[in-house]
Amino acid sequence: MKGSKNIKIWLPYTVSILCSILFIYAATSKLWDFQQFKVQLGQSPILTAYANWIAWVVPVSEYIIAFLLLLDRYRLIALYVTLGLMTMFTTYIILVLNFSDYIPCSCGGVLENLGWTEHVIFNTLFIIISIMAIVQLESKTMYKPLQS
Repeated sequence: MKGSKNIKIWLPYTVSILCSILFIYAATSKLWDFQQFKVQLGQSPILTAYANWIAWVVPVSEYIIAFLLLLDRYRLIALYVTLGLMTMFTTYIILVLNFSDYIPCSCGGVLENLGWTEHVIFNTLFIIISIMAIVQLESKTMYKPLQS
C-alpha cells in the first residue's frame, strides 16, 4: 500500500513537470522561428483570420501555464487549463485532418517531425495523464477534514 500512496503524492507533481516542460519547449520553439510559425498559422484553413493574434497568444499562454503548473497553489487550475488546451490542440488537428486539403504544421522542434497520427497519440497521452493528475488532486482536496 505504501507504493500506491507514493504514486498518489507524486503523480500530480510529475505530470505537472512533464506538462510544464512540454509547454516551455513548445513555446520556445514557436518563438525561435516566429515568422515560420506565423506563416503556418496563416495557412491554416481554420485560423487564417486570427493568425497574427494567435501567433502571440499561444506561446505566451504556454509559458504562463508552464509557470503555474510548477506552483502548488495553482497546480489544479493549471492542470485543468492544460487539459483544455491539449484537448483543443488535438481537436484542431483532427478537424484539419478530416476537413481540409492542406494541413500546415505550426508545431516546432521535434514535435514538427511527428506524423499526424503520432501527434494525436502524443497529445492524447498528455490528455490522459492530465486527467489522472486532476483526479488525484481533486480526491485530495475533496476529502480534507473540516477545520474548526
